[in-house]
Amino acid sequence: MSTAPLEQAIEVAGGVIANVDASQMSSPTPCASWDVAALINHMVGGQGFFAAAVNGQPPSGEPVDAASGDFQAAFASASADCIAAFRSLDDMNQIVKAPFGEMPAQAFMGLAMTDTFQHAWDLAKATGQDTDLAPEMAEMLLAASKQNIQDSFRGPEGAPFGAEQDATADAPAADRLAAFLGRAV
Repeated sequence: MSTAPLEQAIEVAGGVIANVDASQMSSPTPCASWDVAALINHMVGGQGFFAAAVNGQPPSGEPVDAASGDFQAAFASASADCIAAFRSLDDMNQIVKAPFGEMPAQAFMGLAMTDTFQHAWDLAKATGQDTDLAPEMAEMLLAASKQNIQDSFRGPEGAPFGAEQDATADAPAADRLAAFLGRAV
């Protein structure tokens, strides 16, 4: 299986990160407990988390502080490691063991794509950028999310997803994805 969709999600996120100014680090985000700095740190750390799991390693457990330095380079480096990890797999049906459970690598890559893309939307929203990100990819991720995200994955802060929010049918696909994943659009 190709890593092209993951690479596209990473490219979208990298484009949003490239337009973040250091003066915006304390701005609030759609993720209630994170400001822009914490969100960037999560995005960089997330790439490392996915790479470690694919490589059969536990998460580092070390806090990521990319936002206080060259966060664009940190995201690019962590993303390259993530892509390399997925490319190293011989079989996308191989089971990946993550701290929250086991799943086929293909499904884990889907999770990585959705997480990366959604947090790019969160960051775009928080920093005043256009949230109409990669419409075709957003439609694909929305369809997959509607198939795979169960109500048991939703809840208050700390749950993977919040309650589904309203979005108009004519809203951009990335906004509809964000609303489905619990963001107010």
